[in-house]
Amino acid sequence: MRALVWHGKGDVRVDTVADPEIKHPRDAIIKVTACAICGSDLHLLDGYQPTMQAGDILGHENMGEVVAVGSEVTNLKIGDRVVVPFTISCGDCFFCKKGLFSACERTNPNADLAIKAMGHSPAGLFGFSHMLGGYCGGQAEYLRVPMADFGPIKIPDNVTDDQALFLSDIFPTGYMAAENAQIEEGDTVAIWGCGPVGQFAIRSALMLGAGRVIAIDEVPERLAMAEAGGAETINFADVDSVYDELQFRTKGRGPDSCIDAVGAEASGHGSADAVLDKAKASIGLATDRVHVLREAIMSCRMGGTVSIPGVYVGMGDKLPIGAMMNKGLTIKTGQTHVQAYTKPLLARIEAGDIDPSFVITHPASLEDAPEMYKKFRDKEDGVIKVVMRPHG
Repeated sequence: MRALVWHGKGDVRVDTVADPEIKHPRDAIIKVTACAICGSDLHLLDGYQPTMQAGDILGHENMGEVVAVGSEVTNLKIGDRVVVPFTISCGDCFFCKKGLFSACERTNPNADLAIKAMGHSPAGLFGFSHMLGGYCGGQAEYLRVPMADFGPIKIPDNVTDDQALFLSDIFPTGYMAAENAQIEEGDTVAIWGCGPVGQFAIRSALMLGAGRVIAIDEVPERLAMAEAGGAETINFADVDSVYDELQFRTKGRGPDSCIDAVGAEASGHGSADAVLDKAKASIGLATDRVHVLREAIMSCRMGGTVSIPGVYVGMGDKLPIGAMMNKGLTIKTGQTHVQAYTKPLLARIEAGDIDPSFVITHPASLEDAPEMYKKFRDKEDGVIKVVMRPHG
């Protein structure tokens, strides 16, 4: 089959590789009908995520048609259309029983690597480094789906692939980010990053009762999409201080909740802390550039909440922990517990509350993937979300 393969930092190629096979009775194989490039895939492209190996197949936003099932998969049949959560969860361990599906303790075969880096191991993830399981991703013609009797969700005929695909990651991720922000009716929510997750966080915050959403970015097409979704916007390239602008707009109190939908590669153009972050990362003294997280902590009102859906991979310096403690902030984070959200969010799609296809700017073929990765990374050609169809 054809698949997008990581060959090293900045080097991804579409190669011919072996077709996947059933390896366990709980496996299924899907023919991938749609897959997408996620912002967190760029951390892999740029070499920020450790334990990648040449030959790894990328991609964790996947859906398709079931073409084979293991003997213990009784909930799916050949021909079903399914969306596959990016988190691989067993459904029956201590954490899965608590609904903490991204903390599943049974699906990372390389848990020892994660434990050394994080203290404990999260769930295995598709296409997301060997520290997180080494599972092949779905930017490919076919995908092996472990724990297929628990994770995938069947999609009804009245919902298109473009509407359903993002149940695999960015819609639940944006929604959980807004839920973690502990929004009360009428609250003001500031969201850093108007990429795909930020776009869904904007719309989810409004669905959960926010009175105002203030979205922060510098890319014109992203800011325009945020405004179309109901947000006020701040172009951080046009203001001297995002903090000062947020205080002005909230009469000195600060936003009730702040959402960091940027993560490890914040740019912070020209700010002293961001320049220092980049220098440290370049020589291995830090892995994460945490400019946005600092700004969110400093901007949030007393007793407010900072929600972090943006992916961080290791260590970042100079977090204002004194401000966080003295302001009494709540910090809520985590890889998304996707399986907790797929059914209720599918119901919202069917009810017409949201059409997730709004975020797609660039339909493409799998063969276009290397070019599209670079366009997405470099913010060229108005790219916000790329969806690829491996079979045309």
